[in-house]
Amino acid sequence: MKKLLTTRIEDLLIPVLKTISPGGAEGGRPQVQFTRDHRLGDLQTNAAMTQAKALGKNPRELAAQIIEALGPGGRFPAPLESAEAAGPGFINFRLTPQAALELLAGAVEEGDGREGPVILIDYSSPNIAKRMHIGHLRSTILGDSLKRIFRYLGFRVIGDNHLGDWGTQFGKLITAYRLWLDEGAYRENPIEELERLYVKFEKESGKSEGLLEEARRELKKLQDGDPENRALWKQYVDLSLEEYDKIYRRLGVSFDTCRGESYYHDRMSGVVKELTEKGLARQSEGALVVFFDDEKLHPCLVQKNDGAYLYATSDLACLQSREEEYAPERIIYVTDDRQIPHFQQVFRIAALLGWKGRPVHVPFGVMKFMEGHFSSRLGNVIYLSRLLDEAEKRAYQIVDEKNPALGEDEKKEVARAVGLGAVKYFDLSQNRSSDIIFDWDKVLSFDGNTAPYLQYVYARIASLLRKAGDGPENPPTVPPEGPEEGEKKLIHLMLQFPQAVFQGAESYRPNLISDYLFDLSQAFNYFYNAFPILKALGEQRDFRLFLCRQTGRIIKTGLNLLGIETLERM
Repeated sequence: MKKLLTTRIEDLLIPVLKTISPGGAEGGRPQVQFTRDHRLGDLQTNAAMTQAKALGKNPRELAAQIIEALGPGGRFPAPLESAEAAGPGFINFRLTPQAALELLAGAVEEGDGREGPVILIDYSSPNIAKRMHIGHLRSTILGDSLKRIFRYLGFRVIGDNHLGDWGTQFGKLITAYRLWLDEGAYRENPIEELERLYVKFEKESGKSEGLLEEARRELKKLQDGDPENRALWKQYVDLSLEEYDKIYRRLGVSFDTCRGESYYHDRMSGVVKELTEKGLARQSEGALVVFFDDEKLHPCLVQKNDGAYLYATSDLACLQSREEEYAPERIIYVTDDRQIPHFQQVFRIAALLGWKGRPVHVPFGVMKFMEGHFSSRLGNVIYLSRLLDEAEKRAYQIVDEKNPALGEDEKKEVARAVGLGAVKYFDLSQNRSSDIIFDWDKVLSFDGNTAPYLQYVYARIASLLRKAGDGPENPPTVPPEGPEEGEKKLIHLMLQFPQAVFQGAESYRPNLISDYLFDLSQAFNYFYNAFPILKALGEQRDFRLFLCRQTGRIIKTGLNLLGIETLERM
């Protein structure tokens, strides 16, 4: 990705500040940001205010001095047209109109995504032998969006689906499979039948300690490599992956690797050995435990007294493997916020071991019913397949009502893209730190700040360009009378797209991109209704068509970063 416009202006300011303050600028690199109101200018800095005290000067006077040094006699370096002091010492910059158009032409230029630093993102991670439900939605689409964003910025991104394919649940499942399997149901819908068996085991085990003991024996056999139990486990994994792939294809989500906890099982003994040899893990009541000096962190159990390993041990082995294989700049874990204490422990242990990786936990609030959390064990879930079916059904009804002239196949395709977009945008447009109360009407709303609204704006632009014969690809000449206010606002917003993407990546918050796209779409609708486009003449027509084309490109690119499709007609 090209250097951000704000960074370019900061680079222009640095030598100016060094000239004014030979001893070196105070407060580090000057900060430049876009103005909130385009009428004040395009960009703004508070550099004069941060430097004034150290230099013993009045901020307004220092701002004037900076402006004169930057643009002596009013001749400013490209892409600036002017600068002026404002308020207590801000400096507002304005771009030349032609430079602004040329910057817009490259506003959606993306990085290579193959040669940059490596980022590994761990997301989705369903448990084997359970259908994916709405509780899996946030990690799946948030992780996918972050993968798209970082690739766009030029990173080499590895998306990994870290499956829950190992652990105590398999002893329970094998026991239940042998006791209560309905072979017909298993042939027709294997994952649903396995899930029924798991729920039944949880209910029945409360009445019989013997069932739990049997499950422990079957788990031990599985861990020891018993051929029969291994074959059943492998069958459960393969059937589950086949089912999950159907959901992922519908969601437009993909992974570069798909490795379960079992993949790292053979590493766990080595991790425990290293922890013991370095004096980090100590015996406690027959188990091995890592104790922390930080009182806020609870001790971390890494091996039970029966020799079994824990979730933390598995994640440490996984982290070690990823560092050795990829030497990543970052490893990002996308899970709900209930796992914050777990990752605090794992990351602290990795640091104590001297591992060089930079693990980052990106937590999010959970999606739940008003009454409480989803639970496979309690059978209290809404499956993702049902959610997507309902989304397409509701979208089809609206498409059929608003555009009955569309052919049946096109109606279904529009309904698929619009319904899926509504589901994704409902989640990604929210602050990821917040819990979300599941409500069908809110999830599948097509009004206001929603994907269908943005998709409609894009389709409107596509229709307009078809009628115009597409319009100019390259930046046209700015009309002699210059852009009008509604056009200036649209340009001002479009210039901020690279900044919105960067900030979304920096904070791991795709909702910053969705907020930006909604603001841009509203500004475009104002522009569309306020100014003639197809009926405009000459340079003005080319200028306005170029703004339409670039707005459409930005909306399409931004929605793609959220994993949402655009449509040429709706």
